[in-house]
Amino acid sequence: MAAGMWLLPAVVSLERQRMQEVDSGYHYQMMQRAIDVIDQHPGVMPLESLAARMDMSTAHFQRLFSRWVGVSPKKYQQYLALSHAKSLLGNRFTLLDTAHLAGLSGAGRLHDLFLRWEAMTPGEFAREAEAVTISWGWFDSPFGEVLAMCTPRGLCGLAFVAEIGGDAALQDMMARWPKARFAQRGEKVRHWVDAAFGGRGETSLHLIGAPFQIKVWEALMRIPTGYVTSYSEIADAIGHPRAVRAVGTAVGRNPVSWLIPCHRALRKSGGLGGYHWGLRVKRAMLAYEAARAEALDAANETT
Repeated sequence: MAAGMWLLPAVVSLERQRMQEVDSGYHYQMMQRAIDVIDQHPGVMPLESLAARMDMSTAHFQRLFSRWVGVSPKKYQQYLALSHAKSLLGNRFTLLDTAHLAGLSGAGRLHDLFLRWEAMTPGEFAREAEAVTISWGWFDSPFGEVLAMCTPRGLCGLAFVAEIGGDAALQDMMARWPKARFAQRGEKVRHWVDAAFGGRGETSLHLIGAPFQIKVWEALMRIPTGYVTSYSEIADAIGHPRAVRAVGTAVGRNPVSWLIPCHRALRKSGGLGGYHWGLRVKRAMLAYEAARAEALDAANETT
């Protein structure tokens, strides 16, 4: 059985304080509505118009939005632009091996989250199938509703449903553990989900994948927050430089999106590439992380 551990160390107290101030229910839902409005509007939407669409005063909306994402709504809209992927690739591209050796995968993180994970091959899973019961539930996240699943060992699935719908997401995730038993018991999953999106505490992952997929997922976990890499760079990092297409497939099969950050993998050209849960969700994730990374960099410069 392959096993690994990942440590996401604490950074400045300002970041922790901001996360503590944001309610994990109401504010996330409100900001998701705002992202939907922004995403459907051509060009940069005036702050006054955006606040009015949210039925809020301009000052109150800007204060809440800036606290949630770390930058103003105007700046965030720039990060949401499709062209921003090329900018990220040019300015915040990371060579995976270099990033790992330099400690970027630790020091560059924004959260204080200890992430443990273990993975098993399909053959290993088959031998233990009768003993696996998966609990699941629906939760709020910064990127809309998320389906979360866990075994007694940890999270085994995170699926964002805004683009594909809840029924399709549930069928998709259940198909990845074809011999398991499933029970809707959100209380069994909640503490891991809260840690994952709150950025504090400990979250365990329990994954099933072919050896090649596991190597790709390990590489994804070496991409620092706020940075991106290319599918071809991942292929080089795992010792299969010609397997770019296979890498893309393995990235798309990542069962625990966000924590294993498949959204940080782009095409070499700077295009977004694919995303299993929808490109709109991928854009929102990249914008969210880039904005918060820039805000944290600015805070560090002033301290």
